[in-house]
Amino acid sequence: MPVTVVRLNLVAPDATPAALHERYAAALELARYADDHGITTVQTEEHHGVADNWLPSPFTFAGALLGATRRLAVTVSAVIGPLYDPLRLAEDIAVLDLLSGGRLVTVAGIGYRPEEYAMFGVDWHRRGRLQDELLETVLKAWTGEEFTHRGRTVRVTPRPFTAPHPLLLVGGSSRAAARRAARLGLPFFPSAHLPELEAYYKDRLAEYGTEGWTMMPAAETPLLHIAEDPDRTWAVHGSHFLHEARTYASWQSGDIRSAVRSSATTVEELRAEGVYRVLTPQECVAQGLDNLVLHPLAGGMPVEEGRRSLRLFCEEVLPRLGD
Repeated sequence: MPVTVVRLNLVAPDATPAALHERYAAALELARYADDHGITTVQTEEHHGVADNWLPSPFTFAGALLGATRRLAVTVSAVIGPLYDPLRLAEDIAVLDLLSGGRLVTVAGIGYRPEEYAMFGVDWHRRGRLQDELLETVLKAWTGEEFTHRGRTVRVTPRPFTAPHPLLLVGGSSRAAARRAARLGLPFFPSAHLPELEAYYKDRLAEYGTEGWTMMPAAETPLLHIAEDPDRTWAVHGSHFLHEARTYASWQSGDIRSAVRSSATTVEELRAEGVYRVLTPQECVAQGLDNLVLHPLAGGMPVEEGRRSLRLFCEEVLPRLGD
């Protein structure tokens, strides 16, 4: 069976606090529905200081998702590691791991927006060193033993549920990220389909004498929306997809590689490009994708439309994926 993912980032341009409350509550409802119908994973993420209310607190949201569900994994992809205090992050992940019985997956990246670092007073130019410290610290912390951190002897308790530690992947699209993952013996999550970077990671595993594996997006990883009438959906709701695509494009410099990068400037261009795809249930099955990423609330999509998309996916696509 293919891997099925529901992505939730809570984007809602110009939303009032009351509207955001309703959206957050609806997101938990969608997660419960996805869990009841056999979806593999709910994925969330973080960005800070964004005018369209992009989710800034992924672990708080992950805790709510884990509490609302029983089986599916919740993936934070990706946490911007250098913005976190390493000890507090180790504690937070350990508690979520204990609460969920090991259903939390964390992808640790370093981000690509200097303004987020400025917001928290973190030196953008030290991000690589800070990421090294973060990853090394959480791995030591999760042993439950005393260790030295910034000149102090510390101990983090409780220990996580998962042995030897909660699932932690290193994300990125650079050789530095691949080296970091290999040196620490952590799995590597390239941000796009980058076979040459996967090969580089495997070479570094051999060099360091460590073990690891790669979770890499397929050559095609479109963001899906399911509808009975795709033409109508593009006409009525295409602006939501375009908003998210243009926001991402405004953040990504030429050296950033992403599985969902778009260069479209109009709804028509976005539809032709294929990064965002609105499909009937039959068309979705026919895609033959190994990973299906449903994005029911993309770019501020109305909640009712998101519910309709998820229902069609679960009731008319999922049962046919094993055929």
